[in-house]
Amino acid sequence: MERIRNKTAWYGTLGLMVCLVLVAVAVFSFQAKQKPRQQPLNVIFILSDDHRYDFMGFMNKVPGLQTPHMDRMAREGAHLQNAFVTTSLCSPSRASILTGQYAHTHTIVDNNAPLPEGLTFFPQYLQKQGYQTGFFGKWHMGNVDDMPQPGFDQWVSFKGQGVYYDPVFNINGKSVQQAKGSYTTDLLTDYTLEWLSKRDKKKPFFAYLSHKGVHAEFQPARRHEGKYKNMPIISPPSMYLTATDSSKVYGQRQEPTGPVNTRDIPEWVRRQRWSWHGVDGMYDGDIKFDDFYRRYNETLMSVDESIGRVLDWLKKEGLDKNTVVIYMGDNGFMFGEHGLIDKRHMYEPSIRVPLLVRGPAVIKPGTKVPQMVMNIDIAPTIMEMAGLPTPENMQGKSFLPILKGQPIPDWRDKVYYEYYWEWAFPQTPTIFGARTDQYKYIFNHGVWDINELYDIKADPEEMNNLIRDPKYQDVAMQLKKDMWNWLEATGGMQIPLKGTDSKRIDHLYRGTY
Repeated sequence: MERIRNKTAWYGTLGLMVCLVLVAVAVFSFQAKQKPRQQPLNVIFILSDDHRYDFMGFMNKVPGLQTPHMDRMAREGAHLQNAFVTTSLCSPSRASILTGQYAHTHTIVDNNAPLPEGLTFFPQYLQKQGYQTGFFGKWHMGNVDDMPQPGFDQWVSFKGQGVYYDPVFNINGKSVQQAKGSYTTDLLTDYTLEWLSKRDKKKPFFAYLSHKGVHAEFQPARRHEGKYKNMPIISPPSMYLTATDSSKVYGQRQEPTGPVNTRDIPEWVRRQRWSWHGVDGMYDGDIKFDDFYRRYNETLMSVDESIGRVLDWLKKEGLDKNTVVIYMGDNGFMFGEHGLIDKRHMYEPSIRVPLLVRGPAVIKPGTKVPQMVMNIDIAPTIMEMAGLPTPENMQGKSFLPILKGQPIPDWRDKVYYEYYWEWAFPQTPTIFGARTDQYKYIFNHGVWDINELYDIKADPEEMNNLIRDPKYQDVAMQLKKDMWNWLEATGGMQIPLKGTDSKRIDHLYRGTY
């Protein structure tokens, strides 16, 4: 009996060993068939200044405009056709990109007040994930300092808006005068590629290349001066809705193709035409509109070349397949729409920005993304590329699944907007608003003026204010309700006023402080 029990136990042990061997062989065979583990994605984020969404060659908006490298990114990657900023102003928009938060949440609502304590920038999360990170260019977020900021191993920046020629850069805390005749856009690209060349090749990288171009006053690289001297100027159809008998004429005038409502143009829009940010009073007459328009496009050329240099370097180094390159503008810019220049307000050329993404590992060439994305989505998207979840304090969403062609059922159906009145530029009031794919509601806050509602599908130039039309009262009321609900739900019911020690000239009353 004992012998039988021993023999049974021996057979049981042998059977267990055979099973374990078979399982091990099966696991090994399964693993051998799997694709090698995906390496962490490298990311290069290129930000331009004041580049509006439709001033790219492939958009066919500006006759003769050449942007071959932006065109290449759209061709080889994705063009996000409806990209928006939550605030059309440099510092608030840049803060939203870095924090994933609305302006009323991070509280950087102007270009002057100092940074609040306790903000976390998304590159800080990347550092903890093992990424090496570098910042190159214009910081200009809440103050005019150029000292290194949290989240970056390498730092190259300058104070405030900077200059186009012969800049002084802060390199890791030390001021360094650049060579005479050097051009800022080229230098920032040089420093970025130099750092990437010397990086630790065992670690993934994130580079933030933040250009001064194309911020006014525009100065193209000398090799591009006069490139567009014969470029035709085509005035947008809304340019002359606020015109008077003394208004100037700019280029070839486009005529409206749909209904026009001149009665319900806000008074602040009419008056701004003759101000610092209007086509008839622009910059106190320091430059003519036609020259202003052409120099903008000439200055843009070096930004496009910078993109090309980055793409070419990645290909040469064999990194182009596993590196995602993102190009974006920090806000839009007006060229005569409603008689205005600059940004700040909620009209389409002000709030829409170019957004291109190239990354062969995740994006099919020629991808077109119609969904509405926002600058607060940049941080969550890059973090997902690095294998990180979206922190709870971020209000944006990752659009990486959309880039991959994967549906997101609960993606937003509207975007919201906020701009806070600035003492230095009092021509534009505080503005809140909501925009869907068809309608836009604009609430002009704190002024005795009219609000605005546009059917942007039927009226893309926003020339027919429907706010008094009885047929659209339900639409206006619903969007207004949505806007206030958004502000309340996200903690935006109080305007985050800030004091500042900066002495800024009030451009409406030149010479007062």
